[in-house]
Amino acid sequence: MTRSRLTASERQEQIVAAALQAFAQGGYAGTSTDQVARLSGVSQPYVIRIFGSKQELFLATVRYAGQRIEALWRTAADREPTLESLGHAYKDLLAERELLVVLLHGFAAAEDPVVGDAVRACYGSLYETVRDLTGATPEETREFFAHGMLITVLGAMRVFGPDAVPEQPWMTSLLSTFHDHAEP
Repeated sequence: MTRSRLTASERQEQIVAAALQAFAQGGYAGTSTDQVARLSGVSQPYVIRIFGSKQELFLATVRYAGQRIEALWRTAADREPTLESLGHAYKDLLAERELLVVLLHGFAAAEDPVVGDAVRACYGSLYETVRDLTGATPEETREFFAHGMLITVLGAMRVFGPDAVPEQPWMTSLLSTFHDHAEP
């Protein structure tokens, strides 16, 4: 059996995939590059050689999350360039819980100036992408993002989805307010 070596790009993708898992579990402050290295099957010095620092690895992970969402929205807009179409596509990301949780950790770590700049750029890019793809007004886009953040937070708390926690009365009440086209 021949074992092929990964290209530098493939190895970087492998490390970001491991970082996505690690940062989703431990957040920015609670995750070490050593944890990411172990998950990706490389040495910790190799992770630092590729990314330079834990901060740069986290930023690469946040950028990956934003790019994944944007790509999903572009695909949805190719079929139908509406907010509803993009919203349905976003719901598909609930299966990729780590992606959404990493974004939440990014927002929480935004007090750090470098992280803050990166997550604001990511969020701003997603906002502009939605406006460009759908032609939505600023008010419509704000409502779309407000609804999306609620879905993100509820998904991160496992209120719905394949690994949902037992339903509590407040969950039933809140989820009943979703319309058929916007249901998580």
